[in-house]
Amino acid sequence: MIQESIQAILGNKSFLLARFPLEQKTRSLQAWDSADEYLINYVEEHHSDLKNIVIINDSFGALSCYFNDKANALISDSYIAHEAARYNIEQNKLSANNLDLLTCFDLPSGEVDLVLIKIPKNNGLLTHQLAKLSQILKPGTLVIGAGKTKDIHNSTSKTFEKYIGETKTSLAVKKSRLVFASFEKQAQQTPDPIKWELKNTDFIINNHANVFSRDSLDIGARFFMNFLPQTKKIKNIVDLGCGNGVIGLTTLTKCPNSNITFVDESDMAINSAGLNIQQNLGDKLDQCTFMQNDCMTGFESESQDIVLCNPPFHQQQAVTDHIAWQMFIDARRVLRTGGELRIIGNRHLDYHGKLERIFGNCKLLGSNSRFVVLSSTKEDK
Repeated sequence: MIQESIQAILGNKSFLLARFPLEQKTRSLQAWDSADEYLINYVEEHHSDLKNIVIINDSFGALSCYFNDKANALISDSYIAHEAARYNIEQNKLSANNLDLLTCFDLPSGEVDLVLIKIPKNNGLLTHQLAKLSQILKPGTLVIGAGKTKDIHNSTSKTFEKYIGETKTSLAVKKSRLVFASFEKQAQQTPDPIKWELKNTDFIINNHANVFSRDSLDIGARFFMNFLPQTKKIKNIVDLGCGNGVIGLTTLTKCPNSNITFVDESDMAINSAGLNIQQNLGDKLDQCTFMQNDCMTGFESESQDIVLCNPPFHQQQAVTDHIAWQMFIDARRVLRTGGELRIIGNRHLDYHGKLERIFGNCKLLGSNSRFVVLSSTKEDK
């Protein structure tokens, strides 16, 4: 089902905004939140004269649309956020010519008079982004953060103070809050990726700031690793939602002649996966492809033999199964007849029922008190 655009009254402007991905069942979810509204109203009231705005972590393009005539760059780790910004700018007939879509490893070019940042739940990502900003901001540049009150902690203010300068917070409005700081620090380096040893291997796993479970191997992946395919035949395998790539990396040791495509919507995840293959199985690097993408959009139909997946069950603040649905539907389209989707999921999520509906079959490969590993095969039509 295609997500319909919803009219958004933001500040003194009106837009039609769609939340991404467009094909999802949960049609009531908005492409903006109260933190966007609070931030827009504050800037309109106090800093409407400032131009050369850099926007960071705009989830679906609400800020990019509102400040379209002033924003120079949108920085995000999310492929979906960039695609949503493009789509919403286009459908509102705004100009995309002046807005550079940048990853978190990039720096905006040109003057920066104001930075607007939606505060991520991940303080490691916030640290990376503010450290990166410190390398280009001129003294006195105002940085305004916005987020849900529950996501703004003492550690948030301390991070702003470390990399930007003296920090203050606003009163809460509609369960959202603003954070204010003017740049007065020296340029600082971004923290190095977190590294840890993968148990029972010689591998060292690198994790950039926004990688899921970057401090240690998550318990789901640990269990899933007991049920990975093993063959010497040449197979085309996808590690879908790859994160740091530990599943694809381990699969490559069990399927040494296979070609593996690592897919994630996070640029930091894709960079981590590439680094982990390069440093741990460098001789297999030419068998690997790394792709930042919305699930398997653009993959050729019937081109893959196996898809491995640990699907997320949330997007931003919302608990939702539409990403898992999209992953499963994409997998069926992309798999060859006889190809297999193999997943891990929490027991309570009823992925068994979803796979039965999509593939017409589902087999339990293993389970424990928390997780199930399931397999579905693409059969003849």
